[in-house]
Amino acid sequence: MAPTWTLHHGDALTLLPTLINPVDAVICDPPYNSGGRTMTARTARTAREKYLTEGGRLHGFDLGTFTGDNRDQRAYTSWLSQILAHCYRLTRPGGAALVFTDWRQLAATTDALQAAGYTWRGIAVWLKPIARPQPGRLKQDSEFIVWGSAGAMIPGTDPVYLPGHFTGSQPRGKARQHITQKPLDVMQQLVRIAPPGGTVLDPFAGSGTTGAAALTEGRSFIGIEQSASYAEVARARLASHSGHVPGARAAD
Repeated sequence: MAPTWTLHHGDALTLLPTLINPVDAVICDPPYNSGGRTMTARTARTAREKYLTEGGRLHGFDLGTFTGDNRDQRAYTSWLSQILAHCYRLTRPGGAALVFTDWRQLAATTDALQAAGYTWRGIAVWLKPIARPQPGRLKQDSEFIVWGSAGAMIPGTDPVYLPGHFTGSQPRGKARQHITQKPLDVMQQLVRIAPPGGTVLDPFAGSGTTGAAALTEGRSFIGIEQSASYAEVARARLASHSGHVPGARAAD
């Protein structure tokens, strides 16, 4: 059966309870809500300013911002737990959940994954080769993927063997369509944790990278994106990728 895709525009906490079709994997990149210990520090900058500022200057990327990135750690843990609990309800027995995070929110993310009902299975590393060096400090060139499963995992007749270490750089220039866009080749490896012909859910679709990877790898995709501008970008990108995958189409 050819893969299909659906992109919902709206808040994940509002839309997830309305979904009923089961999925084989949840792969998501939530807003990390990192970097501010005080209310002033968390709210002084937009997400665009936070992620695209270097040396006090804003990069020249013409990218939109997004909301929901100014929670304190307790609020973030509670919020992410609720999101993942809804995802857990939709995940088939044995299905996987893969959640991106950074070092500041690593503990909060592992707590949220388990509070949602998933069995925590481990942490993978995403290495970013072009991360900038920091004088007198260790280079912060890694993010993490906390992953688990909905109960026991049962290997299929042709199981995939995924690494625990992924290397890839964010797209640059016009290829970068979202502030925190993940590399397509990394996401193509990750979506293979869902069986061929299976379905991947991403409640934070952004510019649609997870969906593009899923379609390319023969998996169907369900995405949710809160930002209207990014939802438009994601729909165009998913439509373009489905045009390169025989038989792929938007779900009815």
